[in-house]
Amino acid sequence: MKKLIRDPQTVVADALAGVAQAHPGLLRVQGDPPIIVRADAPVRGKVGLVSGGGSGHEPLHGGFVGYGMLDAAVPGAVFTSPTPDPILEATKAVDGGAGVLHIVKNYTGDVLNFETAADLAAAEDLQIETVVVDDDVAVKDSLYTAGRRGVAGTVLIEKIAGAAAERGDDLAAVAAIARRVNGNVRSMGVAVTAPVVPHAGTPSFDISDHEIEIGIGIHGEPGRERIEWEPVDGIVRRLLEPILEDLPFTSSDDVLLFVNGMGGTPLLELYIVFDAAAQLLGDRNIHIARSLVGSYVTSLDMQGCSITLLKLDDEMKALWDAPVQTAALRWGR
Repeated sequence: MKKLIRDPQTVVADALAGVAQAHPGLLRVQGDPPIIVRADAPVRGKVGLVSGGGSGHEPLHGGFVGYGMLDAAVPGAVFTSPTPDPILEATKAVDGGAGVLHIVKNYTGDVLNFETAADLAAAEDLQIETVVVDDDVAVKDSLYTAGRRGVAGTVLIEKIAGAAAERGDDLAAVAAIARRVNGNVRSMGVAVTAPVVPHAGTPSFDISDHEIEIGIGIHGEPGRERIEWEPVDGIVRRLLEPILEDLPFTSSDDVLLFVNGMGGTPLLELYIVFDAAAQLLGDRNIHIARSLVGSYVTSLDMQGCSITLLKLDDEMKALWDAPVQTAALRWGR
């Protein structure tokens, strides 16, 4: 294993120290328990947004803390859910009197620990709403989830709900727009190689040089099928067609197309994937009204990508376009 780390046991703490050094005016990092908080939190009268999960998916979630998105992120150990205590700490740190929305990816540990933290917060008279993200169409009821997994659609929910909170929507309204986005977003991914977890030091699963895993999860969980390598247009079709059929998406829909890298895939290749997906959508007269390309929900050093499609309405477009200033997304300010 070759990684730019000090010690496999301290990677998260060491990375958080780097985050604090890199973005001092944007956010603040607390070490015990570990949380990342917007620099000006709590913002009085604004709904606070908190998300989190295992580390190794950067820039999710800490890279999206700031104006127009999250107020706090809670990082667990690599591929391990954070415990309730830091989630509660983050919730209290961003409560500006208007309540707090928890955005939770649908993994058993995340759901249970955020639920416990919400109960603890409610016992201290904090108003909490929870939205569970389950956008992955690849599999249902895996070893890691009850129902579909939460994957790259999380970024779109955090951005759109964050903009709604920033404009002054109340807690019920922010939760409602988050649920609306979740109801209209679908994702599916592919793995070319396996990730290497630092404390393990070896790939998390075996895959040959001539195979790919269709429908992979962001922790290296199994997908729908393992197939022989094929050219990119065929791979994109295998990812996009189940997405289109699931909602379903139809002719004349306006969509946001998000091509996400898993951590080890060059941007050059992600744009090729985007082009292939755009051609397939064009063949169906589905209009790409907004786009995002880059590595935003990663799986350490996995090579591969995911495709996410969000059916847009006018309000979602406006909230997507609204100003945002985070370490990983910035526009309009």
